[in-house]
Amino acid sequence: MYSFESQIFRDNSDQLFEKAKKLYPGGVNSPVRAFKAVHGSPLFIKKGEGAYIWDEDHNKYLDFCGSWGPLILGHNNPMVKEAILQAVQSGTTFGAPTTRDIEIGKLIIDNHRYIEKIRFVSSGTEAVMSAIRLARGFSGKSKIIKFEGCYHGHVDSLMVKAGSGLATFGVSSSAGIPEELAKETIVVPLNDLQAFINVMEEHNGTIAAVIIEPIPANNGLLIQDHNYLSWLRQLCDKHDVLLIFDEVISGFRVGFEGAAGYYSIEPDLITFGKIIGGGMPIGAFGGRAEIMDYLAPDGPVYQAGTLSGNPISLAAGVAALKELQRPSMYENMQRKTERIKSEINTFTKENGYEFRIESIASIFWMNFSNKRIFASSEIAEDSPEKFKIIHHYLLQRGIYIGPSSFEVGFVSDAHTDKDISFFVAQLKMAIEAAYKK
Repeated sequence: MYSFESQIFRDNSDQLFEKAKKLYPGGVNSPVRAFKAVHGSPLFIKKGEGAYIWDEDHNKYLDFCGSWGPLILGHNNPMVKEAILQAVQSGTTFGAPTTRDIEIGKLIIDNHRYIEKIRFVSSGTEAVMSAIRLARGFSGKSKIIKFEGCYHGHVDSLMVKAGSGLATFGVSSSAGIPEELAKETIVVPLNDLQAFINVMEEHNGTIAAVIIEPIPANNGLLIQDHNYLSWLRQLCDKHDVLLIFDEVISGFRVGFEGAAGYYSIEPDLITFGKIIGGGMPIGAFGGRAEIMDYLAPDGPVYQAGTLSGNPISLAAGVAALKELQRPSMYENMQRKTERIKSEINTFTKENGYEFRIESIASIFWMNFSNKRIFASSEIAEDSPEKFKIIHHYLLQRGIYIGPSSFEVGFVSDAHTDKDISFFVAQLKMAIEAAYKK
C-alpha cells in the first residue's frame, strides 16, 4: 500500500455520511455512491459549475464523472438552467400533455433516422422495462437474450448473470428476483457470435427480443466491432426477433443518433436516459412506429407514468439537445478525449505499465492491461486494487472520477484544454503510484 500526504479533508462529508447511514441503507440512495470500492467515505457534493464540483468541505474537484454521464454540457449549463427556471414558473407537473411534448419529440424524431415514435418515462430503468414489455407484447413471445457484462438497470428479468456454460438461462444476481423469472432471460457472452447463433437456433420461435448495450459501458468500456453488431442485426431478422439497443449511456453521447447512428445499424427499439433530460430525471424509448403503436392507448401493451413527460425535465432536455446540435460539439469533445487516450497510452507504453485508456467519442475507461478488452471476463483481476490507488491519488489532487474500476469517465463540453492537461499530468503520477513496486 502506497501513501502520500493528504491534501484534502473530508470532515464534513464524514459526519454527514454517519448521519446518512442512520437514514438510508448503506447511507446512500444508489449503491456505488457509498465508495465501497475505493478509499474513504463518499463526498457530499454542494454545487457544480462547468467542469467542476465542490463538496461540503469546500474542496474543489475537476469532474470526469458528470453525474454518471448526463452532464455532457457540464454542470449548471446556462442554457439548461434558464430553460428549467422558465419552465418551473408555470408549474412543476400536470400529468397532462404540454407543448414541450411536441417540441422535444419533433426535435428527436427529425434528427434521428431510426426513431419514428417515442415515449417518455422517468428513468433509464423504466425505459428498458417498458421496451421489454412492448417487445414481448408485439412479438407474442416471452424469452429475452442479454449479454454478459451489459447492464440494463435494475429490471427484474435483466438482473441476471450467466450460469455455468457458455450460454445459459439467467441466474438471479440480486435477492428478491424469482429464479423462474430469471430463467426467461438467456445470457450469452459478449463477442462470441457462435454462442449467439447456437442460442438463436436452439430457442427459435420463443425469443421476443435481444437487448444489448451497443457500446457496453457499465462493466468496463467493452467496445464491440461493427461486424459483430451487424451480425446480431442480421440474425435477429432471420429469426424474427426484435433487436433492442440500450443507449441510456451512449444515446446522444457518441453523436446525436447515438450508437445506432455511429454504427449505422437500425435496431427495432432504442432506450434512452441520461443526456436526454439535460441533467433532470428522465428516460425514453422509441423505434419503429409499427411496434410503438402497440402501446396503450392505441395497442394492448399497457405502460403509464404520472410524471412521464414531466415539463421541467422536457424543458431541460430541449435546451441540452439544441446545444448538442451546435457545429463541432461532438468533434471537440472527441478531440479532448482522444488526447487523454493518446498521451496516457504513450506514457504507459514507454514505461512498461500494463495500463491503457480505452475510449469512444467522449467516453473513456481505465483498462489495467495492454490489450483491448471485448468482454467483462477479460478484465484484469487486480484492476480494483490498482484503481483504488489511482482514485485516491486523483481525489487528493482535486480530480473526481467515478468510484469504481468498472465505471467509465466522461469528457464534457465544459472541459477545457487546460483541464485536460492537468488531468493527464496527474493521471500519469497516479499510475506511477499504482504500479510502484
